[in-house]
Parts: sequence; C-alpha cells; structure tokens
Amino acid sequence: MKRYTTDSEIDVKSHYNKHDIIDKLENPGEIPFTRGIHSEMYKKQLWTMRQYTGYGSAEETNKRFKFLINKGQTGLSLAFDLPTQLGLNSDNNLSEGEVGKVGVSINSLYDMKILFDKIDLNKISTSMTINSTAAILLGLYAAVGNLQGYDSKILRGTVQNDILKEYISRNTHIYPPKQSVNLTVDLIEFCVKNMPNWYPISISGYHIREAGATAIQELGFTFSNAIEYINQLLNRGLKIDEFAPRLSFFLVSKNDFFEEIAKFRAARRIWSKIIGNRFESKNKKSMQFKFHVQTSGETLTAQQPENNVIRVSIQALAAVLGGAQSIHTNSKDEALGLPTEEAVKIALRTQQIIASESGVIKTVDPLGGSYYVEYLTDKIEEEVMNLINKIDKLGGSLKAIESGYMQSEIQKNAYKYQCELDEKSKIIVGVNDFIDNSKNIIKRPNINSDLSDIQHKNLTNLKKIRNSYDVEKSLQNLEVTISSGENTTPIIFDSVKKYVTIEEICNVFRELFGEY
Repeated sequence: MKRYTTDSEIDVKSHYNKHDIIDKLENPGEIPFTRGIHSEMYKKQLWTMRQYTGYGSAEETNKRFKFLINKGQTGLSLAFDLPTQLGLNSDNNLSEGEVGKVGVSINSLYDMKILFDKIDLNKISTSMTINSTAAILLGLYAAVGNLQGYDSKILRGTVQNDILKEYISRNTHIYPPKQSVNLTVDLIEFCVKNMPNWYPISISGYHIREAGATAIQELGFTFSNAIEYINQLLNRGLKIDEFAPRLSFFLVSKNDFFEEIAKFRAARRIWSKIIGNRFESKNKKSMQFKFHVQTSGETLTAQQPENNVIRVSIQALAAVLGGAQSIHTNSKDEALGLPTEEAVKIALRTQQIIASESGVIKTVDPLGGSYYVEYLTDKIEEEVMNLINKIDKLGGSLKAIESGYMQSEIQKNAYKYQCELDEKSKIIVGVNDFIDNSKNIIKRPNINSDLSDIQHKNLTNLKKIRNSYDVEKSLQNLEVTISSGENTTPIIFDSVKKYVTIEEICNVFRELFGEY
C-alpha cells in the first residue's frame, strides 16, 4: 500500500477518529487561540487584502497602488528593489542592472514623496518588506506622513525588519549578525515608545519555507528567531507586555491544504504558550498570534501559468480557514516576470470571491473538530516545540545561524524535495507530468530602461539643492550615536528629513560595523 505523508513527512492514515486527537478544543478568542484570536473573526471584520506591489520608479508604483485601491484593495504592501534593500543608491556601480527590477527604487525622501503622492496615509495601512534598511525606510514613510500633516503616532502598518531570516534564507543582509540584530531591536524599541499603532517587526517564516524548509521548520525557526528578539528587548529593560502585542508574523501558504490550515492553528497555540509560559506574560493581547499570509511564489510555474490561478486559490482558502489577519495572493504570471494589471486583478478577485461567495466566513474555524485537522494541529505543535528546544540547546537562534545549522537543515530538505520531483514521487502539474508544449504569451509591465540614468540625474540634482551642512552634520551625529551605543533610530528619522540618502546612512554603519 502506498505511503502518504504531508509535505513535512507526517504520516497520513486512511482515516481518523476521536481517539487520534487530544480533546482540548477551546472557543475562538480564548487562550491558547487555536481556533482564532477573536471570538467572531471574519464575521465581524474581514482580513486585510494586501497585494504586494513595487517595481520601476516611484511614479510607476504609485500608479499601481492607485489601481489596486480602486479595485478594492484594503492595505498596501510595498516591495523595494535590491539596491534599496542593500543600502545602495541607484548610481552605485553595484546597482547596475538592478534598479527598479524586483521592487521600487528609493534613494531618499524625494522618491518617497512621489511614491505616496495623493495617497492619504491616515486612511490606509502599509506593509513594507524591508530588513537591513528598515529603520531608514520607515523614517522616510514617517516623514511623508508628517508632510501630509500627520503625527507619526497615528500611522498604521508593518515593517518587516526581521534580519535573522536574512542570514537563514534570503541574504539581503549588510552588516554582521550581532550588530544587525541590535539595529532591528533599536527600531522595535523606538516604535513601541513613539509609533504605538505600528508593527515594528514581521517575523518571517515565509522566506525560510520558500528556500526549502518544511512547515515544521518554518514555524520552529521563526519562533526561535522571535525568542531571540524578545530576549534582546528584555535585556534592554523593556517588559514583555510593553512590546509583545506589537510583534507580528509573516507565513506562507502552500499546496498541502490541510497541513497548512493545521500549521496556522498550531502557530497560534504555540505562540500563546511561548509568551504566556516561557515569558510569563499577563496580557491576553501579548499572547495573540497576529500574522500575514502570502501564497507561495515558489509553487508558481512558468509552464501552463493559468494553472497558478488554481494553486493560488487553494493556498488563499487555506489561509482564510487558518485565520490569517491579512493575505496577499500571488499573480498567475509571476514565474515569468512582474505581474500585469490583469493578473493582479485576478489575484485580488480570488480573495474577494472567497470572502463574498464561498460561505467560509459564516462561522469561525469551520474545520475545527475535524479529526484529521486536529490531529495535524497537535502533531505540528509537538514537532515544532521539539525543534525550538533543540535550537535552545544550541544557544538560541543567533548561534544556530552563525553555526550554519538552520541553513544546512533547509538545504537538506530542499535537495530531498528536488529528488522527489525528479523521481516523480511528487507531481507538479505541467512540470514533471501532464506536460504540454504550448507557448506562453504573457504581457509584462514595461520598466523604463532609462530608469537608472533618471535616478542618477535625480540624485545629482538633489545633492545640489539640499543643505549640505545639514547632511554632513546628520552623518556626524549618526556616527557619534552608533559609537555611544545609543538607539540609532531617532537620528536616522531626523537625517532622512534632511534628504540624506539611504547609501549615505548605510555607509556610516559599514564604516563602523563592516560588511558580512
């Protein structure tokens, strides 16, 4: 008889009964929140539909933002190009060929003002996928809000700011791990005290899983990273309930439908126990696991791209049944290039159809009590806790990363997965089975081929008209602040208002920390 397992190698029996589960099903909104962090969930308020967007120039991305808002998107999610992520200006030789290619090109407040032109930051929340330069980009966002007449305290949104997963899976780090973690914690501490409506970190399992991890590794490594950040914040004298309610998470939804639903349910339960038991929180809100889900880009295929619509629908439905707070649905053409407006609209409509037509929002946790889903939830919790304990014994997340343990475990699973595809023990429709040779004709958004030159000219003009004394003074103050060990975020926020560029700020850190 053929052996069936989940993607995480959990054995699946032919059927499940009551004796297979631990009978401990609480009501939604009750600790440990297995069934949802709110008693009414989507009956009271839908998840935020937040499509990930950013390419080319600030003008082009601003146009796409307005298109999506007009089609019913309820939150912005911003992608930056690689130079911006790596703290390089568009005119740096290392930026050649990458300006505006995988996200929007931002050098300074000049670009950020254009990016959010005629978009009221008081009426919409924004998520920014940025890590090494997170404090700089949030400073730019806050500066735009200030120019629109709003105090930073009222701005709503999330900045990813999860540097540990960069060393594990994504690699857009700049400085060594220890110093980078200090900068991450600087921003969290600053936001807790000065931007109470902002989520200053989105601890990310998404990229870990997309790099080849299992669902269990996704949660285990992500929660271990969260524990590392918490310990750093506690060492600064903050109390757990001062900052824990503002910690958020970012997970992926893949094709193993029931495992993904169980993963999200298990994640809520695990987080509640980590915060309540390990860190002795007394605040119910601190124990609530708040998370964004993006459907899996790694599962999208260039072959038969129309099949991706079905994949995204399955993944998005799993995220809804798992109780996500916000969701991004990928576009069918992303394996071939940046998504077109037509493909983006279909992706957004996928969420709207689930919300409006499927009926799954009529009751909370509709799969709660399913013997199979409850068994998987219990099993995933058990395996994740075992993995967290193992990382604890290695000295915590930072030491596990520095030793290469997490990276090695992901690589092993990625290799195993590829072998399964090669052997056809795992089927990807259109890739290793059900193949046809029809050609894909996909229209792609046009990125201005002269963008690099345009950005170069903009930078040259900016440096001519800005106050050079203010810029130099800001950079000197930043160097003093870093050397003193004080929180660097306030001086970064002040510097960007004076049109100091991203690279100029990062170069001060590079000089003192070195590159990794």
